[in-house]
Amino acid sequence: MKSDGHVHTPYCPHGTDHSIEQYINRALSLNLSEISFTEHAPLPVGFEDPTPQQDSAMKPSQLEEYIATISTLKEKYKSEIKINIGLEVDYIQGFESETKEFLNTYGAVLDDSILSVHFLLNNGAYHCIDYSPEMFHTIIQKIGSIEKVYQQYYETVYRSVIADLGEHKPKRIGHITLVKKFQKKFPCKLTFSDEIVELLSMVKKEKMQLDYNGAGVNKPLCKEAYPSDWIILEAIKQGIPLVYGSDAHSVNDLGQGYSHIICKDYLKNPTSI
Repeated sequence: MKSDGHVHTPYCPHGTDHSIEQYINRALSLNLSEISFTEHAPLPVGFEDPTPQQDSAMKPSQLEEYIATISTLKEKYKSEIKINIGLEVDYIQGFESETKEFLNTYGAVLDDSILSVHFLLNNGAYHCIDYSPEMFHTIIQKIGSIEKVYQQYYETVYRSVIADLGEHKPKRIGHITLVKKFQKKFPCKLTFSDEIVELLSMVKKEKMQLDYNGAGVNKPLCKEAYPSDWIILEAIKQGIPLVYGSDAHSVNDLGQGYSHIICKDYLKNPTSI
């Protein structure tokens, strides 16, 4: 493992209080040459977080401090490791203009960023798909079936790929199979292979990357990387760049899932396969 492209920080309200410097020292102990801090960007103005604790993202008042802190540490450790200032930006259907405005304001200072789908819009209400099994069950009841939830999720990810979010739109799509986080409890009978292949084709067309996310391996109701192995092989077939990310929310999460993912050689050298 040479780099980790998806790491959170103490600015994440649903993470831990481990300092950014602790993450950096852990990365150095793992002999990483590069790390991207991609904290959850503040949610768009006018959007109400549907999670019970309303802890999906950092507060807008914290953003400037977050950027300044990483900038300082980026300079401090520049001879030891490449540190990227980044954000994980939520694509929220109906808030494209607000997200574009946010990226127009802050995008120029970012070295790296991820565009992810955590929220689904149904009948005027938003639902967070990865908060808990209980909330996921509620979403199934609201939308009608597990298959309809998956269908709507992949349609929303497709929307995120083609959305006009301006020149600073993130170039990497985050954990495109996050909807499978609770698959052991709520199995889906359909693979949605046609939809996913079409989605990957659009990722390729838009010249975007794919987040090869190891966090799902350690989720007890998932037990596989985001995305699944066959999707990774299809992405390689289409020539889509893959970027490993631990999606770490604590220091000990750095590198999680990496030993279980396929095609490690490809991640180190895309011409090897």
